[in-house]
Amino acid sequence: MEKTSVSILDHEQIRHKIKRIAYQIYESNVDEKQIVLAGISKSGFELAKRLQKELLEISDLDILLCEVKINKKDPLDKIITGLPPQEYRDKSLVLIDDVLNSGTTLIYGVRHFLDVPLKRFKTAVLVDRSHKKYPVKADFKGISLSTSLHEMVKVHFKEGKDSVELI
Repeated sequence: MEKTSVSILDHEQIRHKIKRIAYQIYESNVDEKQIVLAGISKSGFELAKRLQKELLEISDLDILLCEVKINKKDPLDKIITGLPPQEYRDKSLVLIDDVLNSGTTLIYGVRHFLDVPLKRFKTAVLVDRSHKKYPVKADFKGISLSTSLHEMVKVHFKEGKDSVELI
């Protein structure tokens, strides 16, 4: 049987969601001078870069980008970050991923950053599916989507042709 896909968000809708999330991040960090956007590779980091671009347009925040590499098949493997811990110590940090499925990737990412004292720690996702195995939530989300466990959500970041589809 052939799998069909349903478009959930198109390029313009994604752009609007990213802008809204950027405003929410700014509002919760209005008293900060610098924040860290830590995006989980690959799509989460792409989302972090787009959020950085929006935040630079609407605020005077200094924004550090940090790529977070997590082995999604074995999240207990060593997590590698693009910034050393002293760069995000005592700062406001937002951990970003494209889709919150079971919460496994996000919870292990949260666990990694808890080894360093942070001023504030929030999470952001473009799509929240609410099939959580762990007590983790997205503080900022583009859309909440009710899906079955058998369905997949795919986020495609292609310049000018971004999309989210349900497969």
